[in-house]
Amino acid sequence: MQLTDLLVSELDREAVGTRKVLERVPDDRHDWKPHEKSMTLGHLSGLVAIMPGWVEQMIGLDELDFMPGGKPHPQPELRTTRQLVEAFDASIAKAQSSLRGTTDEHLMTPWRLLAAGRVMSENSRYINIRDGIINHLAHHRGQLTVYLRLIDAMVPAIYGPSADERP
Repeated sequence: MQLTDLLVSELDREAVGTRKVLERVPDDRHDWKPHEKSMTLGHLSGLVAIMPGWVEQMIGLDELDFMPGGKPHPQPELRTTRQLVEAFDASIAKAQSSLRGTTDEHLMTPWRLLAAGRVMSENSRYINIRDGIINHLAHHRGQLTVYLRLIDAMVPAIYGPSADERP
């Protein structure tokens, strides 16, 4: 099996649970956050929705500065559950298409993540996709499930049962 197939398969598996979590984000709690240092529910859920689409940039560019000039790239304003799910579905489709359009050889070439011109990560595209997108997505999805619990929203089963859902 090729690396591209493995990554598509892994994204497909993660997409199921991630979509279920995004479907539970209420429309009326966009600005809520559990702590002053935390992201808002709207920002976090929007981040989870668009992250898989970053695969396209990791395949198509040799590097990305996510804070050019010291200012972060703007994130789309996704205020409703429907917008989150639609953005996520589009993001997954973009990632799958990008992966199917590349080669394992290309995935092994270097890719750099910069912040205001400073190198934050420099690894193969494959490692950056695994660590910077797939694992990072699972991390933020986990945060999002905690947010859902704290606002008394239903937490879906992801890798196993939750207190609210038994597969």
